[in-house]
Amino acid sequence: MKQYNLCFLGFGNVGRALARLLVAKSAELRGLYCVDFRVTGVASRRIGWLSNTAGFDITTLLSKAPLAEHSSSANSISEWLRQAQPDAVFDTTSLNPDSGQPAIEYLRAVLESGAHAITANKGALVYGYHELADLARTKGKRFLFESTVLDSAPVFSLFRETLPAVKLRGFSGVFSSTTNVIIETMEAGRSFAEGLKTAQELGVTETDPSHDIDGWDSTVKVCALASVLMNTPLKPGEVNREGIRDLSPSKVQSARADGKPLKLVARAKLTGDGKIAASVRPEQIAGSDPLSNVRGTSLAIHFELDMMPGLTITSHRPNLQSTAYGMLADFINAVKT
Repeated sequence: MKQYNLCFLGFGNVGRALARLLVAKSAELRGLYCVDFRVTGVASRRIGWLSNTAGFDITTLLSKAPLAEHSSSANSISEWLRQAQPDAVFDTTSLNPDSGQPAIEYLRAVLESGAHAITANKGALVYGYHELADLARTKGKRFLFESTVLDSAPVFSLFRETLPAVKLRGFSGVFSSTTNVIIETMEAGRSFAEGLKTAQELGVTETDPSHDIDGWDSTVKVCALASVLMNTPLKPGEVNREGIRDLSPSKVQSARADGKPLKLVARAKLTGDGKIAASVRPEQIAGSDPLSNVRGTSLAIHFELDMMPGLTITSHRPNLQSTAYGMLADFINAVKT
């Protein structure tokens, strides 16, 4: 049995869900993988850089009780990492679609310190994937990120572990639960604002909902997939992006009546010159399309591969626990022998 020091970089909804999941799965971790753990560091804008080498009480962490008396405080991530001495760090910091910072800086420091880096921040893949992957290999550690695109549904690990020597020619996907909910609310005769409120109440929106509404979240996911699975750097400015802000209830109701409902669809395809043509925009989806049955908060991606004409993965009604599980699975894969 090995005990691992774990740290949380960001401790909002996903981080807290992950903490609860670690407790719930602690028996399986010990029994199946000989893994025990303690949380020696937690950091966020609200609480600062806190560490406790003896391990925080997770119940106290989740209660939002004052932590200062149970911890040491640091002034930077490097000082925090020295104090907390983590074996693995879970990064759930907010997305910056323009640069991927400060997540890239944080993850670089984590790997330099000798810890595994597990992130849900897709911006780090768009702007820093190759650097961070190379650094992880140099340090003999893992840089993993299954929760960045389809919550816990296996996307990156699918290619890494089970599809050797396959070539990805293109993909299409529905990557935004928020836009699904808004569109379906308008289909039911209610307003755009009511749809956004419903999505926020479900807890599926980005911290800044305009990232969902204007297509930025889906665009960054397209770029992350292109960088990792197609080995082709793609930046958000290179994606033809159109959000759903200008959709009206009458337009979405008409599309539904035609039997081809509107969805915010993300696409990318290799072109003849080795580049990628990519878009994110509202599209009417025919019933024969693999994405046609994606409803509510569900997400899906359809891959076009050289070894098979199509492969579709659907994440049905993912939630915070789903995202947290993706990070837990990454941790297990990082440390299992």
